[in-house]
Amino acid sequence: MITNPTNGKFELLALPYAEDALAPVISVETIRFHHGKHLQAYVNNLNAALPGTPFENLSLEEVVVKSEGGVRNNAGQTLNHNLYFLQFSPKPAKTTPTGPLAAAIDRDFGSFEAFMTEFVQKGVSLFGSGWVWLAADDQGKLQITQEPNAGNPLQHGLHPLLTFDVWEHAYYLDYQNRRADQLKDLSKILDWTVIENRYQEVLK
Repeated sequence: MITNPTNGKFELLALPYAEDALAPVISVETIRFHHGKHLQAYVNNLNAALPGTPFENLSLEEVVVKSEGGVRNNAGQTLNHNLYFLQFSPKPAKTTPTGPLAAAIDRDFGSFEAFMTEFVQKGVSLFGSGWVWLAADDQGKLQITQEPNAGNPLQHGLHPLLTFDVWEHAYYLDYQNRRADQLKDLSKILDWTVIENRYQEVLK
């Protein structure tokens, strides 16, 4: 996914589902705060920080990799949230992976169940705020990474495939301090077709 600015500015991601479509896993109230306020603020801050920098008119992915400080933080949070919101569906086409991605998960983690257990555990154990990712290298080998704050696997030369947000604003209205419960429930709305398509881009 390459996200280019429009007339020099990035725009708030349009959700491909209604605000209440992911309930009860993600409530309409959380969507309105998380997408409508938090993500909008990151987009606004990024657009305000870019003019006059070498990062104007670069893709969002390029800004994440090449910038530092506040520009990187806001670019990272914008990209991370875009990938996060686009991987969900109220009626996922696939609730488990198939094809090359399924084979890679079995190869690199032993089984899909073992992968999901490790993925959730890595999300629960990440101290403070950040993201847990399934990422692939250029050869398609998979790994789970824990990225604090606005971190993204792109910054390590990896390709982001799947992410769970462990900032409190992602779940506190619905789950309070029960981060583990929220991470487990996210799998119910995760559309593996989206993740498979991202993996296919890596393999091209």
